[in-house]
Amino acid sequence: MGARISKPPVADGVQLRPMTDADLAAAHALTDALRWPHRPADWEQVFRHGEGLVAERDGETLGTGLRFRWGARDATIGLVVVAPAAQGRRIGHRLMSALLDGLDGCSVLLHATLEGRGLYERLGFQRIGELRQHQGVALPAPLVALDSGWRLRPAGAGDLPALKALDATARGMPRDALIDELIADADAAVVLTHDDQPRGFGLLRRFGRGHAIGPVVAPDADGARALIAHLSGLNAGRFTRIDVDADAGLAEWLESLGLLRVDAPVTMQRAPLSGAVPAAPASAASAPRLFAIVTQAMG
Repeated sequence: MGARISKPPVADGVQLRPMTDADLAAAHALTDALRWPHRPADWEQVFRHGEGLVAERDGETLGTGLRFRWGARDATIGLVVVAPAAQGRRIGHRLMSALLDGLDGCSVLLHATLEGRGLYERLGFQRIGELRQHQGVALPAPLVALDSGWRLRPAGAGDLPALKALDATARGMPRDALIDELIADADAAVVLTHDDQPRGFGLLRRFGRGHAIGPVVAPDADGARALIAHLSGLNAGRFTRIDVDADAGLAEWLESLGLLRVDAPVTMQRAPLSGAVPAAPASAASAPRLFAIVTQAMG
């Protein structure tokens, strides 16, 4: 993970300190009070892959934030939450400043709510895209026909290296440990192949109020639809969520599957302030593309 987050100073009686396992129950209570969907198990998962901060006063948790280091040059930030009663005291700004400490050489990605966008812009983040959050009780999904040579099949243990490489190329950062865990715990993992070679994949897994589909990696929208239709069909009749790239052109089709649009967070990025130059994303037409993310917290 690199250097740990340093202990920021105390201000106005509010202390920022590193998050520990013992803070997860209070962190979950904070997001639960805000009607965010995260289960205790979701908090445990993000904490396994990241490092966090807690803002507290007199032992009361007022806010949280986590950062995730993916290799030497990339990071994401998420679950930056401030209790409503504590808002307007610059706690969010202090959390973000502390989370960014030590990341000057990294490209840093996050997904911003409307309320948080102004803060992130002041800290040097720029809008690079949008997500479309869709959710609802999934309807039975007609399968998407694939061209000759293309097919879907269940993922096997031997696919792991290829799937991790596909995710790293599509997301633009290495996340091997995360993908290992997601595939191991998934209710369903399906691979899109062309001439028996993995070209994409998608996961159906427990998250929040039911199940989530993601990540979904494919070379094109037709491949993404095939993966999503298969996974959504497996979860028909149950609550399903998916967060897709707004430019993917999937919104109306997802609504036909019973997955209605409920939010549109903005994707923002801060370029490295020193040293490393971020790797350029793959641009070939057949290169893998990330159509659905894991979570808004981890990207």
